[in-house]
Amino acid sequence: MTRSAVIARETKETSIRIELNLDGSGLHSIDSPVPFFNHMLSAVARHGFFDLTVTATGDVEIDAHHTVEDLGIVLGEAFKKALGDKAGVRRFGRAVMPMHEALASVVIDFSGRPFLVFNVDIPKAKVGEFDTELVEEFFVAFCNHSGANIHVNLAYGDNLHHIIEGIFKAFGRALDEATSIDPRIEGVLSTKGKLE
Repeated sequence: MTRSAVIARETKETSIRIELNLDGSGLHSIDSPVPFFNHMLSAVARHGFFDLTVTATGDVEIDAHHTVEDLGIVLGEAFKKALGDKAGVRRFGRAVMPMHEALASVVIDFSGRPFLVFNVDIPKAKVGEFDTELVEEFFVAFCNHSGANIHVNLAYGDNLHHIIEGIFKAFGRALDEATSIDPRIEGVLSTKGKLE
């Protein structure tokens, strides 16, 4: 069974194409005009053991908002498609990730009912040229288009780069657990018999 997806999205603001293989080894090629976010998506692929190819352009001369948000939309759609009917999938995943002085956690439920809890108190600032408020925008878009319930929590941290990188590494690890196949699961992991 191949659990993969290719999703493309074209708008007047962005052009994005994502190839995703859930059962990969962490091979990735990330090409967007937002270098810091390329680094974050690379961390997701590497620590989640997903093969991920991203090609994106966007109106970054305005700012990176449209590009980052649309990357969340397309990546969410790719996970939704690759998971298919979710038969045998663990559904839930969690990870706690230290990154130097920062400690972040991500908990995921591919329930089919999107919702984001984002308990990360970081200032509206920049890491290089990247606006930190776009992290939450990415997760909102991903949740809405993947059908996932995600809780992102920051226990503590001072360095904005460390905080954000810790979140994305935890995201990758939690995704890996939530999308893994468990041979003990017959059908979908739900007392209702369906996930939506």
